[in-house]
Amino acid sequence: MDTLLLLIISVSLLPDLTQGQGNTREKERHNKTSIIPRTFRGQTFPVQLPLPPNTTEIMEHSSSGASEVGLRLQSNSTFLYLRGALSTRVIPSIYIITVIVGIPANAAILVLVGAKLRTVSSAIFYCSLATSDLLLLLSLILKMHYHFSGNNWKFGEVACRLVTACFYGNLYCSAHTLACISMKRYLAVVHPFFYKSLPKRSCTAWASLAVWVVFSIAMVPELMLRQSFSVPQLGVTTCHDVLPIDLSYDFLVYYNIGLTLLGFLLPLLVTTACYTSIVWQLNRSHHDWSLYIKASTLVFFIFVICFGPSSFIHFLHYVQLYSSGAENFYAYFNIAVCLCCLHSCLDPFLFMMMSRTAGSKLYFMTRKGKTLSIST
Repeated sequence: MDTLLLLIISVSLLPDLTQGQGNTREKERHNKTSIIPRTFRGQTFPVQLPLPPNTTEIMEHSSSGASEVGLRLQSNSTFLYLRGALSTRVIPSIYIITVIVGIPANAAILVLVGAKLRTVSSAIFYCSLATSDLLLLLSLILKMHYHFSGNNWKFGEVACRLVTACFYGNLYCSAHTLACISMKRYLAVVHPFFYKSLPKRSCTAWASLAVWVVFSIAMVPELMLRQSFSVPQLGVTTCHDVLPIDLSYDFLVYYNIGLTLLGFLLPLLVTTACYTSIVWQLNRSHHDWSLYIKASTLVFFIFVICFGPSSFIHFLHYVQLYSSGAENFYAYFNIAVCLCCLHSCLDPFLFMMMSRTAGSKLYFMTRKGKTLSIST
């Protein structure tokens, strides 16, 4: 009789055990395949507010009185980054230098170049570049406060979405505007007669407008998805640094891969091709273009140094996520993005250098013996 009773109990518990194992496998599969690029990953759970100060333990799952979504960190590297000196001291210190130098310099460019919009076609590109750089630098002010506060966002969800979209959108916008400037110089040097026949002001205006429209649309997902989450393990609320492993965020894999290719890699390839052709063409000339060649080479190398690492590290970040699920490359990506921000404060000085070079106006001999002058 006892044996029969034990058998009945075992059979009744078997479906529950099987279902529990199935749920565990499903969670493991979901955690492995749901990847959020460009950020750390976390598991969502409801938390009660207010959080106790300096919380160091994970809060237990509770549905009663929960008023905010919390995230459990998935790796020790995430904890070390969010608590380490790299994110709380080094990165915001770089931002301070960038803001102090970049905001006055770009504002001065807008004042000086803005008066020439109707007469100089290049002024449209430079005003567009200065505007995107200024918006990027202004977003760094709130990001500095966030990092110095121990990666604790205190300005609300709406401000987090706006700052994230403004930061990355204007980062990509600056890179593409610089690529447009390099294409304009390429046409002026390598194809001067074709360049002379172009309606330059309308071409530059439409190109600038297209860049702004494309990346304004590209930032819509950043504005639609929640970006700030409570991390009770650290007692902070992160902004964009940690996103949940959730089906609604899975499309960010393809979205961020597309942004990496379009926002970083494409302008990098275009700028490399343009400046290589410019230097090669001027070296073939019988005139002395050494000053212009040096200036163009310097502009090109600064662009590659500032934007190249972010493209490369972002690509490695994806490879590591897909191969092993590790996410520690995100910290290196944030350092590489600091180099992109440095370019925002260097742009005004590079513009002044290029405009003052002896080769800023190029001269070509036409077939009829007349001189053709082109300003780049």
